[in-house]
Amino acid sequence: MKFSVIGCQHVHIEIFIEEMLKLGHECAGIFELENMTLASSLAEKYNIPLVHDKMLLLDDAIQIVGCAGINNEKIDVIELCEKYRKHVMLDKPAVTNREDLARLETVMKRGFIQVGMLLTERFRPSLSTLKKQLNEGVIGDLVSISMRKPHLLKQEERPLWHFSKQQSGGIVNDLFIHDFDLLRWLTGKEVRSITGYMAKNILSEYPSFFDTAGFQVIMEGGMAAQLYADWFTPEKSWTWGDGRIFVVGTKGTIEIRLEGDPLVSKDALYLQVTSQQELTAIEESSIPITITEDFLNRIHGQNSLLQHVDIIAATEATIRADECAEIIYRIKEKS
Repeated sequence: MKFSVIGCQHVHIEIFIEEMLKLGHECAGIFELENMTLASSLAEKYNIPLVHDKMLLLDDAIQIVGCAGINNEKIDVIELCEKYRKHVMLDKPAVTNREDLARLETVMKRGFIQVGMLLTERFRPSLSTLKKQLNEGVIGDLVSISMRKPHLLKQEERPLWHFSKQQSGGIVNDLFIHDFDLLRWLTGKEVRSITGYMAKNILSEYPSFFDTAGFQVIMEGGMAAQLYADWFTPEKSWTWGDGRIFVVGTKGTIEIRLEGDPLVSKDALYLQVTSQQELTAIEESSIPITITEDFLNRIHGQNSLLQHVDIIAATEATIRADECAEIIYRIKEKS
């Protein structure tokens, strides 16, 4: 198959490019007008031409388009791809507000193209193992799930649109889409209610940029979840973010250190203790498929782990969280 990239604002798109090339597919070109540093870097690394007219990347020979454009502009690319009957794989988030969510749903309901999103957490070996353990009832009935996802900001390397809530969607839409998708996938339940906050501690020059957020989520059936993210990972950290997931069941607990522990291992650590077994590190299950292969299966009418309904449900929950969040200002804005 032949594919192209329209919009290259975030390095996440490299996941799609690399996995497609490894599967033997050909990239016709990358289109990007602003972030030429990233676009040129990926073009050189993978020997892909830079194209200055995006319409050239929608011709009849191309079947799939990858898109990592500015977040609030992705829906325009999606609708353009639908017009030319090109399937599209996006980095997250796909949309940043309810109006554009309705546009996305309309595209999906018409069914002319398949829309994918790089919700890569489902394809981590540690989280695939967690899903298997929960399905087998290893820690009994689920009581709660907590997820902490701190992130490295590196302000000087971020484009200006990152600090605009209108363009980026803000910390909730940008970061929590993974967590809401995981909650649905791990529990098999839908989100019932959400309460929470987003706070501003730094960067008064960017009034709509919030740096911290947390939510209490109740799933159908009553299981509680706690979600937290911030932009305060120290620059000297061994990783972009010390992400951790804590799972409590009636017969055991699980902790996953997604980026490992520099004093033990930089690989993910899966720790489990139950009523029958002392604390132990669990060997992760292998993942037989990549997120790109999963998307191609869907395009070809085969079973897939991630479907349109999952993208819509996780996106709607994230937008709902953003809408309901209490706003906390801890610095004075510039007059």
